[in-house]
Amino acid sequence: MSLALPAIAIEANGSVARWRRALNLWIDAVEDGWAVPALIVGFVAAWMIYFSIAYVGGDLHQDVIETWSLGRSFAWGSTKHPPLMGWAARAWTLVFPLTNWSFNLLALTNAAVGLWAVDLITRRFARGDKRLVVLLLLMLLPIYQFHAQRFNANAVLLSSWPLATLCFLRSFETRAAGWAIAAGLAAALAMLGKYYSIFLIAGFVVAALCHQDRRSYFSSAAPWVAAFSGLAALAPHLVWLAATGAQPFSHAIAHHVGKTSAAALLEGSGFLLAMAGIAGIPGLIWLAMTRPRLGRVLNDALSLGSGLRLLAMIGLGSVVFPALISVIFRTDMPPLWGLQGVFLLVIVIVCGASYQAPRDLTANLAAIAIGIAAIAATVVAPLHALYRNYVPLSEGRNFYVPAVAELDRLWRTAASTGLPAVGGDDGLAFAAAFYGTDHPRYELSLVHPHELQLPGEALTAQGWAALCYDTDISCISGMSAVAARAKHSVQAGFTLRTNLFGWQGASQGFVALIVPPATAPSTAPPQGPHDLSARRRLPRTAN
Repeated sequence: MSLALPAIAIEANGSVARWRRALNLWIDAVEDGWAVPALIVGFVAAWMIYFSIAYVGGDLHQDVIETWSLGRSFAWGSTKHPPLMGWAARAWTLVFPLTNWSFNLLALTNAAVGLWAVDLITRRFARGDKRLVVLLLLMLLPIYQFHAQRFNANAVLLSSWPLATLCFLRSFETRAAGWAIAAGLAAALAMLGKYYSIFLIAGFVVAALCHQDRRSYFSSAAPWVAAFSGLAALAPHLVWLAATGAQPFSHAIAHHVGKTSAAALLEGSGFLLAMAGIAGIPGLIWLAMTRPRLGRVLNDALSLGSGLRLLAMIGLGSVVFPALISVIFRTDMPPLWGLQGVFLLVIVIVCGASYQAPRDLTANLAAIAIGIAAIAATVVAPLHALYRNYVPLSEGRNFYVPAVAELDRLWRTAASTGLPAVGGDDGLAFAAAFYGTDHPRYELSLVHPHELQLPGEALTAQGWAALCYDTDISCISGMSAVAARAKHSVQAGFTLRTNLFGWQGASQGFVALIVPPATAPSTAPPQGPHDLSARRRLPRTAN
């Protein structure tokens, strides 16, 4: 890859030369205060257009609608995750509507906050072009748009990790009580996002212990004030964990622990290699732009300044510690979990260099990043939408809205009250809660594969519904067994077909189970649910 190649065309084309002058004016304005905000706002706008077009025939990812369901009632935790992502979704919907575009905007706003915090860190070590280079290199990775789109426990760390790192740096440098409190609170916020953030906090501790100013730092009040404020902020969640039997830890152990030693070693090694490869992409681009001698690169790496040395230690810790834990405790450790820490290494790579990239190549890098976003929004997005009309997303997202609409219709046929609770397939149950007219409660006892957990009498009296894919025999049989305990139930099958602006595409079958309200467990032998409908076809309209 040669970032100098676009310069040939630029010299040969007057209109492109005008774009180069415009880019140079924009780069010159970095220290004026508007160039970085313009870049971040443009990034959000371009990828909002992409998501709006690319997913015109598809709905939100299951993780996103799960996040909303977990945040419907304010709590200090849930059975699977700490509460920050749910709180953010709940706060967002106090202002914005419950729609696909709204949650795409939430995801990109979270990414934008993360990029803004990254720039606040970068400007402590560099000025001008390098500030933009750091952000542009990060924007070339699929982290702050595609990874961020799934607003979940992983994505929320894109903003909380840079904020916590900034506060820690300022606390270490100044020893001021205000920054120490901010560092503790920001670290607690990251922990409330995902417990994986313990690796970031461990990185803070190890970086401070390995720093030449460690004696001065630990003899001050700053680290102890930070620790106290962080624990105070976490106290309600810790109380919640104690009262509920630490459910998120039980979930994590059940789903992510138990690998063989050999598999765990491969998992940890794979994590290290994948993270090195991801961070290596911006590193190689930077080297291609600057073409330094190897001796100079090594010299810069060994003579990092105080703050960059801290960042380097934190960045290395965020990669090495998870790999070690994976091997020691034989756990899963997918590289997806570590993407929020890549910014640390990119800042060190760019800001730790004693040399600058030529302005022409910085402008070319900006042109490439802008061009990729523009092509994605105008060319790739329509092609993706067309492709997914015929090859649906594996999670079933192309059918969420019409399937939930049909479930609502069936419920209205059988009951005169709003639908209170929903179960069935996990993703479909979350979709029914999010997209349903009544926004029914996601009921874990009715969710496959938890179908053998019988619902309580109160739930049976209020009524409930479940939605399964017609090929998921386990889900259908489990829900039918639960529904058969009621005095009356309804089973209906229907088929949906994607429809993108009149072009009909793939089809998918569903089975809905309806238990109307005011029913009670039957003492008679269980009967199969009554099938009210033949196979019904409802076209999928683009929205």
